[in-house]
Amino acid sequence: MERYKLIKEVGDGTFGSVWRAINKQTGEVVAIKKMKKKYYSWEECVNLREVKSLRRMTHPNIVKLKEVIRENDILYFVFEYMEFNLYQLMKDRVKLFSESEVRNWCFQVFQGLAYMHHRGYFHRDLKPENLLVTKDVIKIADFGLAREISSQPPYTEYVSTRWYRAPEVLLQSYMYTSKVDMWAMGAIMAELFTLRPLFPGTSEADEIYKICSVIGTPTKDSWLDGLDLARDINYQFPQFAGFHLCALIPSVSEDAINLITSLCSWDPCKRPTAAEALQHPFFKSCFYVPPSLRPRAAVTRTPPSASTKGALEQQGTRRYSGALSNSKLNSNFSSPKLNASLSTGVQRKLEMVNQNANKNDKSLKSSARQSKYQPPGRNSPSSVNKGSRTARRVSNAAEKLSNMTIAPRRQSLGQHSRPLMKAGGQWNAESGDLFLKPTEPILPIRTYGRKVAG
Repeated sequence: MERYKLIKEVGDGTFGSVWRAINKQTGEVVAIKKMKKKYYSWEECVNLREVKSLRRMTHPNIVKLKEVIRENDILYFVFEYMEFNLYQLMKDRVKLFSESEVRNWCFQVFQGLAYMHHRGYFHRDLKPENLLVTKDVIKIADFGLAREISSQPPYTEYVSTRWYRAPEVLLQSYMYTSKVDMWAMGAIMAELFTLRPLFPGTSEADEIYKICSVIGTPTKDSWLDGLDLARDINYQFPQFAGFHLCALIPSVSEDAINLITSLCSWDPCKRPTAAEALQHPFFKSCFYVPPSLRPRAAVTRTPPSASTKGALEQQGTRRYSGALSNSKLNSNFSSPKLNASLSTGVQRKLEMVNQNANKNDKSLKSSARQSKYQPPGRNSPSSVNKGSRTARRVSNAAEKLSNMTIAPRRQSLGQHSRPLMKAGGQWNAESGDLFLKPTEPILPIRTYGRKVAG
């Protein structure tokens, strides 16, 4: 214990006290539980239920046992430190918790319970004091009464704080199961919504009275085994019709009421397991399926509608794009009409773009930074006189490419346009760019609407 410095006592219970401490070597803040009982052998320590259960469980919603120390016959448990317990957050609170906050906490606790029950343990002492909170994370703590599910009954009669004790335990059953944890969670969940305990009994008999007054007296249909337990101890249930929980827990969703009602069922067999509770519609918004676990659905591609296609064509005629879009080569050049209009040599070279798609992305970016091709005689006066002849030539090319959809790109002001593509052109591989070099120079004219590839 010389490695730890005790700072402040933060809790005191039946079996021990809890201190806030700091590791002198690492500076880590921890919680140290000092047991009141003396332990004279190490074997006695490691066989404790709390030690055995926590050593076998590692879960983000179960408090982590970091170290066990026996010094001068005193046993210390070193846990990760959590700022509050759920009772501390509720006792001085004026405003009710939102349903999203309650959902988040309960979802985490049910995850921890599902893991714990799957590992073969049930807690038997769930209450707000044993649910520790730091920011939005909540963890189950205090496994001093934890029991293995596979262990043989009879079990201890007293297991949990009275307000959260299941009715089969109140009726002194020795055959209870992990469903006692589910009853406790129903009571805790209701208390989170109202900030008041749902069944605040002052004794075992009064506790059963409070339960009957809320959910009604059990019958042969609702809990036949409970009637047998009561008869064995000469107990007679008080007669209540019960009422809907929405009267006690207003302003919450129907899913929340439904889950609490199922958790607080008389018959343990009718209560959901922790895994089943996680599937309840109340937690529908909490689910996140990692991409690696999502089913792979077949991707189906449908052609654009006639109206969408027409809008794209009109948009293409209003904008000039000198760069050939590699992402649309497959769909555009599969048109029979376009294949008929292009010569074999040009189409073969355009197919090379598809085969080298990975290289094209890099070279397309590099070509954008290079100087643009400038046809000869662009600034000469004779280019104006040849405008009409060039217009007819380009008009024919635009008609042949009318079915072609090109990714639009705005032309920067003050930059020269790229050369026009002409059937029978040659592939310019020396420059490393993706433009077609025309066999004959085409003189530019005024800006006009068209679809081009360059």
